[in-house]
Amino acid sequence: MSNTSALSVIRMNLMLLAVVTITMVFPGIVALCYREYAYIGAFMIPAAVGLVTGIITVWHGRKSKFQLSPRSGFAAVALCWVTSSLAGAVPLYLSGFFPTFSDAVFEAVSGFTTTGSTILSEIESLPRCVNLWRSQMHWLGGMGIVALTVALLPLFGVGGFQLIKAETTGPEKGKITPTITQTAKILWFIYLGFTVAEAVLLWIAGMDVVDAIAHSFATVGTGGFSSRNASIGGFNSTAIDCIIIVFMFLCGINFSLYYYLFTGNRDDIRRNTELKAYIAILGAAILLITVSITPVYGNILQALRYAAMQATSFISTTGFATADYTQWPKLAQTVLFSLMFIGSCSGSTAGGVKVIRWVVIAKQMKLEIKKMLHPHGVYTIRINGSPARSDLVSSVAAFLFLYAALTGITTFIASLNGVDVITSFTTALTMIGNIGPGFGAIGPSDNFGFYSSLSKWWFSFIMIAGRLELYTMIIFFSPEYWESRK
Repeated sequence: MSNTSALSVIRMNLMLLAVVTITMVFPGIVALCYREYAYIGAFMIPAAVGLVTGIITVWHGRKSKFQLSPRSGFAAVALCWVTSSLAGAVPLYLSGFFPTFSDAVFEAVSGFTTTGSTILSEIESLPRCVNLWRSQMHWLGGMGIVALTVALLPLFGVGGFQLIKAETTGPEKGKITPTITQTAKILWFIYLGFTVAEAVLLWIAGMDVVDAIAHSFATVGTGGFSSRNASIGGFNSTAIDCIIIVFMFLCGINFSLYYYLFTGNRDDIRRNTELKAYIAILGAAILLITVSITPVYGNILQALRYAAMQATSFISTTGFATADYTQWPKLAQTVLFSLMFIGSCSGSTAGGVKVIRWVVIAKQMKLEIKKMLHPHGVYTIRINGSPARSDLVSSVAAFLFLYAALTGITTFIASLNGVDVITSFTTALTMIGNIGPGFGAIGPSDNFGFYSSLSKWWFSFIMIAGRLELYTMIIFFSPEYWESRK
């Protein structure tokens, strides 16, 4: 990495640190309004430090250009997520509700990566400002903290595509407008629009203002942190459930499609293969779960409400809960377990493997059958009505192999804590897929506090790797990365 690129990486991290810490003013104001005076400093001190850091960085680099090579772009994005997570852990640790800094880092990483796994057993005793910050980290990480930086600071428009490419999800990376800065701004405006709309609806449905904002942050970011011990079930409101189900579903869709919707380009939406598969999978899951749990609740509409919440929560990797699904019939549990492997659409705020990758694998399997029956035929996978690029299948296969390998390693590390196989395996799936709760000892009424500090540090790494589509973090373990100087 050249000196110019290294300097650009440092500058970007300092500016990103400033952006993240300055947003801590919001929970600081909430602490003031709710007379949580003991916690104001936990947010305002980092915010002040970030403001000073940002001013100095902008002033010092006002005459120099921002330059990033492809290699330094990966380094910048990875370092940004690590830096943000460490910064986000500071107010959590200073609040006194997290026993160790390792716990605070785990919670912060879980927040920014929109995983939603927590080490806390008692959430309702937290100050309003701390609960708001937990959800606010979801919101910042959902659309992407690097994308936010690119959107806010035209300074980073140069080489910005390298940054967005390293952060966005799915096998296909692209721009919906001529410039990446403009793309980032449009996506963030759509994201903000969803957030405001949901917050208003939740407030009308009965949540107070802070809870409405916090749960909107957590839903739109597909994170899942809640201010209630029983998650969304603690509100016991059909209206709130329905609002959150709708927005979890919407935020599991590729945000580029909303841009096409607003600009009248509906043909691209109708042709979108991934969207059709996403709707079909979710619909089938809800139907199966509803049929399975109707005898439990004795009412098909109530069963549909719970089934829609949990199925949408799992496929969108949000992690909200309104029922203890570990007590449901085995068929319902199996469907939810299967959704942990799928995830939502590429280009969404959700985690997981992504629907498009499973679509590609399914289409390739179909082609292999055709080739066996017609050896001389020439076949091509079609995505969105057009032939897919030639290397798409190999790219997806490589990703799935890496995903499986890291899941296996994480399962092994989790098992070193003495937990059963189901708990270990679903812990790995929740960490790498940024899902939140799982099965066994990490069900909807449990937490991750019992894991060792070393395990939590590994989980933190895996959560960031999963959020950045694996390669952005794993690339640093490749000798080729360090051997190259270009």
